Amino acid sequence: MLSLWFLTLLVVQASRAGSPVPVSENELVGIVGGHSAPRGRWPWQVSLRVYSYRWAAWVHSCGGSLIQEQWVLTAAHCIQRKDADPSAYRVQAGDIFLYGDTKLLRVNRVIVHPDYVDATLGSDVALLHLAEPTEYSANIRPVKLSSFSDDITPRDQCWVTGWGYVSMFDSLPPPYRLQQVNVQVVENTVCEQQYHNATRHHHQEQRIILEDMLCAGSEGRDSCFGDSGGPLVCKVTGSWTLVGVVSWGYGCALHDFPGVYARVQSFVPWIQRQMQKHS
Repeated sequence: MLSLWFLTLLVVQASRAGSPVPVSENELVGIVGGHSAPRGRWPWQVSLRVYSYRWAAWVHSCGGSLIQEQWVLTAAHCIQRKDADPSAYRVQAGDIFLYGDTKLLRVNRVIVHPDYVDATLGSDVALLHLAEPTEYSANIRPVKLSSFSDDITPRDQCWVTGWGYVSMFDSLPPPYRLQQVNVQVVENTVCEQQYHNATRHHHQEQRIILEDMLCAGSEGRDSCFGDSGGPLVCKVTGSWTLVGVVSWGYGCALHDFPGVYARVQSFVPWIQRQMQKHS
């Protein structure tokens, strides 16, 4: 397991999908640099599950965000195949702990963005249509999508949440409580320069941070493996707004390497079209 992660970390274009099993005995809590989330604070956060024959259970693979009672937004690289079988996935909503008694929700449609090829090439978003509508409660609520007029800056208050790794080699320990960390948005031009400074021999004139991406995080504060597909939310005009979907990055929480997110603002028209078409 460690050797696989080590090889992954050598590549800048590392997606952040993953699983919290096997369990690490590390006592750290985080996403990276974060702390346990209060129940009900992030009621749109969901866990995307895939079945593990090794563990004979539906295990966490990615995060996601409830955006309507029957729709979840996640990362395309969490799905991979555009013809993915919906029955291969389950969703947990309304619980800050993984692997509790929460009923898992079935998925009856998976829609990967048609332009998706790889997380580092953009369009890293996918929609899941749930077989049954969720019942809203204090712990289950949709999140507002970023609009065209939203101008997210480093001055905004932003948080990323998930059940992913707490450092590059340590998974979240039991009881697998949802973690949160306050992160600062990094302007795309700055983020681009930071990534180019480390990869100039490999990328030359190639652009790394595309227009449909958004950067956030700093040394010691970041999303990590297993957080993929989860929400980056910012306080916009007084309400929490989904501005990013955890996508990829160079390692986790390293100096001058912010996490890279799919910029939700870029995909709102596509999201709305799909929901209208398939609802």
